[in-house]
Amino acid sequence: MFKLSAIILFLAFFHLKVTAQDYGSLKGTVSDEQGKALRGATVHLEPDGHTTETDTKGNFVFNKLFTGNYSITVTMVGKASYQNNIKIGTTADNLIIKLLGDERELNEVAVSENRAAPDNLMKLERSAMPVTVISRRTIQLMGSRRLDEVLKEQTGIAIVNNIGGGARSVGVQMQGFSSEYVMILIDGQPMVGRNSGNFDLSRISVSNIERIEIIKGASSCLFGSEALGGAINIVTRYGALQPQALIAANYGSLNIADITLEGETPFASQRGSANISANYYRTDGFNTNPKYIQQGTTAPPYDNYALQGRLRYRLTPSSTIGFSGRYGLRKSFMAKDFGLGIISGDSQDEQDLNLSATFDHNFQSGLRSMSRYYFTNFRSDQSVDWQQTNSSITKDIFVQNLHRFEQQFAYGVSDELKFTGGLGGSIETMNDVSLTNPGSVSTGFAFLQGDWQLNKQLGIVAGLRYDLTNAYGSKLNPSLGLQYKIVPTLTFKAGAGTGFKAPDFKSRYLVFYNPAANYLVIGNEVLRQTLNQLDQQGQISEIRQFLLNQLDQNLQAERSTSLNLSFEWKPKDNVKVEAGVFHHSLHNQINSIQVATGSGNRNIYTYQNLPEAVNKGIDVSFAVSPLKNLELSAGYQYLIAKDLSVIDSIKAGHYPYNQNIHDPATGNSYAPKLSDYWGIENRSRHMANFKAFYNYRPWDASLNIRVNYRGKYPFGDRNGNQFIDRYDTFVNGFFMLNAAFEKKLMKQHLSIRLTADNILNYTDRLMPGQPGRVLLAGLTYRLYKD
Repeated sequence: MFKLSAIILFLAFFHLKVTAQDYGSLKGTVSDEQGKALRGATVHLEPDGHTTETDTKGNFVFNKLFTGNYSITVTMVGKASYQNNIKIGTTADNLIIKLLGDERELNEVAVSENRAAPDNLMKLERSAMPVTVISRRTIQLMGSRRLDEVLKEQTGIAIVNNIGGGARSVGVQMQGFSSEYVMILIDGQPMVGRNSGNFDLSRISVSNIERIEIIKGASSCLFGSEALGGAINIVTRYGALQPQALIAANYGSLNIADITLEGETPFASQRGSANISANYYRTDGFNTNPKYIQQGTTAPPYDNYALQGRLRYRLTPSSTIGFSGRYGLRKSFMAKDFGLGIISGDSQDEQDLNLSATFDHNFQSGLRSMSRYYFTNFRSDQSVDWQQTNSSITKDIFVQNLHRFEQQFAYGVSDELKFTGGLGGSIETMNDVSLTNPGSVSTGFAFLQGDWQLNKQLGIVAGLRYDLTNAYGSKLNPSLGLQYKIVPTLTFKAGAGTGFKAPDFKSRYLVFYNPAANYLVIGNEVLRQTLNQLDQQGQISEIRQFLLNQLDQNLQAERSTSLNLSFEWKPKDNVKVEAGVFHHSLHNQINSIQVATGSGNRNIYTYQNLPEAVNKGIDVSFAVSPLKNLELSAGYQYLIAKDLSVIDSIKAGHYPYNQNIHDPATGNSYAPKLSDYWGIENRSRHMANFKAFYNYRPWDASLNIRVNYRGKYPFGDRNGNQFIDRYDTFVNGFFMLNAAFEKKLMKQHLSIRLTADNILNYTDRLMPGQPGRVLLAGLTYRLYKD
């Protein structure tokens, strides 16, 4: 696949017609409605992405531009944006632009960007599913350091931890879908390297992020497998304004140190831009269960290193090349003393490398083409040893490689009708000492999405995606969305889509033993042969034969159907309300189940398909700017997440759901009823958040306060009746209070930031990844020409 992609890119360059070009320039002045010059307004030119800022006199200039048609956009906080089409010739043009009004920007709730990233033709805000965009400025104001810290404060999103078996991944849950159903992308390319289904969000620093795009619901039309529950696309910085650099350092509780170096510059008269970012992050970890773990931590100490960069260059008026890369390394060691005089040492090293190349070409017919090649390598080396005897308990080395090529197209038939399509394929390989004959996975795909604005009131987005895998055949997934403006201030939105997810390597081939919890996991396709081997070795005490006969077949691909309906009400420019309902049906959900018992009471698990599960609920978001420099927002989600097969089994009285429920308080037992079934583990019925951002311009200072609430959720089945009822183990509902203060000095070159997370110091032993109160202080210095 690598050779094929290199040949395609070479041919694209070889056939590129490069002729002598005429150059022009553009200059202008930006002022307010009274004619006062505006300093610091951002001026952006498309299609090549030229960007600059106005000086103290409101002037801007672009030199050595290719002649032709451009779209110019001028924006400034507190002013209505300006947009127009212009033609640049060989003689210099001088524009006079006035920014009117007093537009108060709302940081969140709505999509704040209306353009695709430079290396991706898909405009995600036009997806059939709901989309939220978190801007770079919002991330900076929050004082967040890692990706999981940003996402856990968004409506409908929860952060989940997995620390069993040495894996300490921090994953995301969205509208009831667990982490393995949410695709994580960087600049439109899928990230690999998951621990037990979770892509570790804490591996990603937010230092170089331009914005975060969140799509809720089946996004298979755009992304394919693993996007049943949605997708989170991280767009890194691009389009340098001027040569500049940044250094930032934060230090505080838990010996947290966070250091970032950034640099960016345009070159070749702004036809090219380059930026690079390096981040170092470390923490001592923390212990939320000191009663049981006397020495050690529930969340481990680690050192994290990240290096990433992006380069773009416009070859001709119609062709642009781009390159990007990211390298990450996390090293961690954690000792644990369980009070028995035995200390275990748990180490884990993770590293990932991501490289991509793009070639963007605009044809005279109006067709735009983008070729993209992507390579990623992920390696995880984890082990658990007894410290006294220096003997190994378990060791797992996991390596994953992905080669992916994609060809995208975009074409506008008219201003009202536009199409985006693409095709491509990937080859994925894994190597793990716990995987038995995993082989490789090859996929091919094609997709087409149409965006049709029928009139001023009605717009329709429709998509179709075809996926082909070497092990699970082909799937066709449609999606449909519409927006209807009932009145100028009220819009109705609807989105429906389907998706599918093929079983991964681990659910098919994994054979893994967790010594701490004394359980064994066996992949479905190697189940019978592994049990036979263990039985011959005398390590099996009981096999549930009826289950084995049911499960002794290959897993089926999971399928989902998503429906989102919402209303958006914007009575004023500074007020916005959104309210909606969602319903996700998941067929053939893959779930773990005990199939045997080994010697020493060791539980042995495998995987099965559940007929149908459902996630449904409502979410509401609200944003208002009551004062010029004050922004308030809030969000709430109500969620029901249940396995419908459990409901059917309770109705029919099938084992094991016909076992009596025991009330430990009274000692009474009674037959289960449908009302006794609470739902799927780790899902809260109620989640809410509130945020207040205030900017006091005379002091050039900002303050924000954020409150997050997560209602109680089930942790595990305590009474052994195989479903969650009121007498099982729950995590209590809790509030998180966070705040941040920032003061800018030296004409905004220097920033001082104070951050306080979890001010109420809430911890729970059942939440091993949630630290107590964390206080941090930081300095940021930006080096650029005034």
